[in-house]
Amino acid sequence: FFFFFFFFKQKTAYEIMPSLVGSEMCIRDRNGGVYGWTFMRKLTSRVANHIADLLLNPCVSDLTGSFRLYKKEILKYLIGLSKARGYVFQMEVIVRARYSGCKIEEVPITFVDRMFGKTKFGAGEIVQYLKGLWELFTDI
Repeated sequence: FFFFFFFFKQKTAYEIMPSLVGSEMCIRDRNGGVYGWTFMRKLTSRVANHIADLLLNPCVSDLTGSFRLYKKEILKYLIGLSKARGYVFQMEVIVRARYSGCKIEEVPITFVDRMFGKTKFGAGEIVQYLKGLWELFTDI
């Protein structure tokens, strides 16, 4: 079972590598669909991306997704610019990349929710997200 997930992830990374040709980073967006989320989880994700889009204009459709490939040089550069830690770091990297003029390629996927473990998503993460949005908005 573990081998299947490992192979799947490696295969997925391999499939999107061609998207890095001519771009500095590639992200998998969940616009292909989401499987296994409740209505409230889907709504929360949509609202979070919509608020970020209004405030930060990141020019990507899924700012909160985390499956990404970076070119080594651009990742080093973006980490040097970043101030956030934790969950907000994902968002900051995309926004700083966009404002630095990096070409970002998006590849749609159908996202399947975790089969094991529990999400840490809750009120604390929502507050951290909103605080991070505000800090990025005032900094960029």
